[in-house]
Amino acid sequence: MTDAFPPGFRRVVFVVAMLNLSYFFIEFIVALQIGSVSLFADSVDFLEDASINLVIFVAAAWSLRRRATVGSFLAVIILIPTIATLWMAVVKMFDPSPPAVVPLSLAAIGALAVNLTCAVLLARHRNGVGSLAKAAWLSARNDAFANVGILVVAVLTAWLNTGWFDIALGLAIGVLNADAARSVWNAARAERASLAPEV
Repeated sequence: MTDAFPPGFRRVVFVVAMLNLSYFFIEFIVALQIGSVSLFADSVDFLEDASINLVIFVAAAWSLRRRATVGSFLAVIILIPTIATLWMAVVKMFDPSPPAVVPLSLAAIGALAVNLTCAVLLARHRNGVGSLAKAAWLSARNDAFANVGILVVAVLTAWLNTGWFDIALGLAIGVLNADAARSVWNAARAERASLAPEV
């Protein structure tokens, strides 16, 4: 495994971080206004992705050993949206009113565009630079899947007029983030193991 990131990687993660941070504010405000669990979970994902990529931007100048340690830290960061989503879902279960379909759909379309852009930017770096790049790419990829799910929920909500699809998807996004955290943790462990001195 190489100890250096390829040219342009730091610039890519900085651009990805700024895209995620910008859209976090948009989606978070819409989610609160319409009471959508899935949109709330996805907005926290944007904040998570911005944090991950900013950490990567700084850590990219570090040694492979230090990057492996940061990879473990990022695995913990990815779990934060799971906790936030669970809290929002429990609150919403006491009042499962459906979110407004039009702003839900428009926010999801915008989020999908941002996440696809980020995934494309990160795709060529995802396998060659360890757990840090893996964390960034997994987050962008998973969020794109989640955005498609939100669009499906919007259709089902308009058809059946219930908030339970939104709650269920919000919890599913949390599970997806937990699995991403596991993958990044395992990648970071593998990096640390490869650096361990032979006995």
